[in-house]
Amino acid sequence: MNIGINQDDTKKIANGVSSVLADTYTLYLKTQNFHWNVTGPRFHQLHEMFEEHYHELAGAVDEIAERIRALGHKSPGTFKEFLELTSISESTGNINADDMLTALIDGHEAISRKSREVIQMADEYNDEATIDLLAGRIKTHEKTAWMLRSFLQ
Repeated sequence: MNIGINQDDTKKIANGVSSVLADTYTLYLKTQNFHWNVTGPRFHQLHEMFEEHYHELAGAVDEIAERIRALGHKSPGTFKEFLELTSISESTGNINADDMLTALIDGHEAISRKSREVIQMADEYNDEATIDLLAGRIKTHEKTAWMLRSFLQ
């Protein structure tokens, strides 16, 4: 494979993107869990919004994994691999709607921060495709976090 980035550098980028993938998948599962289990006076509104968000995240998971493959490396795809790579913690127990919102905001912001780190590395190796992918993801995560924060004010 010769895409203009040497194999060692594509591996570094792929490892960074793999962390973003693990965070995205973990946030996807958390969002779907909250969709199923949200209760309270805002149930319908949050239930519908969480569903929209986990559908969007499902598409992102595929796109991110395919970028790792395009870099010539294997994408992580097991719960064990994701658990080792993610920076997003699970939410267990009976969680109220505000705590769900806070946990999701934290997750979206964590992915934005991690994506910025990987963009810096990708820029160092002139990997415009990864930069483009992650810049788009940052835009989505920041907008989603803003929308979720609006429920807490």
